[in-house]
Amino acid sequence: MSKKTASHSAFNVDCLTFLQQLQANNSRDWFKANQAEYEAKVRTPALAFIETMTPYIHQLSPKLTCVAKKVGGSLMRPQRDARFSKDKTPYKINVGIQFRHFQGKDVHAPGLYLHIANDGCFLGAGIWHPDSQALNQIRTCIDDNPNAYKQALAQLADAGFAMEGDCLIRPPKGFDKEHPMIDELKRKDFIAIKPITTEQLLGQHFDTWCAEQFKETNKLMAYLCFALSLDY
Repeated sequence: MSKKTASHSAFNVDCLTFLQQLQANNSRDWFKANQAEYEAKVRTPALAFIETMTPYIHQLSPKLTCVAKKVGGSLMRPQRDARFSKDKTPYKINVGIQFRHFQGKDVHAPGLYLHIANDGCFLGAGIWHPDSQALNQIRTCIDDNPNAYKQALAQLADAGFAMEGDCLIRPPKGFDKEHPMIDELKRKDFIAIKPITTEQLLGQHFDTWCAEQFKETNKLMAYLCFALSLDY
């Protein structure tokens, strides 16, 4: 095991404490005054985690990016996009880390995800809010190749993942309401989620544990990339 593979979690309770304080003081002035704490308690541990995860992620698929950069890498920025939201608070009260497909330009690409927040931590895998073209490709693939998708769902369920996200109320255009896979075809997100306890987040070997969990999503990731004509 290399020295970069930590024997303990990169994260500690200070990260969650800072996020709690940020929730209570969500303003640019407060964040600026506490920037050093953010760097020490949130961003530095997150970047260390990303660096540690790099060989594991690339072992799962060399097409996934794992970039330990402050801006423009796998760590999602702390600023919220509040342009179209009633909530105008400027900062996220969670940490988001995404190992996405290198051909994807943004968070809507297939990828693996870690979410850290006081109201719940989780691992995720799949594709969130794909555009209409990508959605149609995935639905068509499920219609044409249902068995491989069912195998992916079975692997996820055995590992404690559950498919979540937005769904249509009615069947998508071109698909009959009696279709045997209609519940899956109604999905607008193809995301598998597994909750993480605080003890798991802060426990020893969190990096290797994450790698083992992500391995259980490989059939889903490979299926979605196949549907979207992406290498995996």
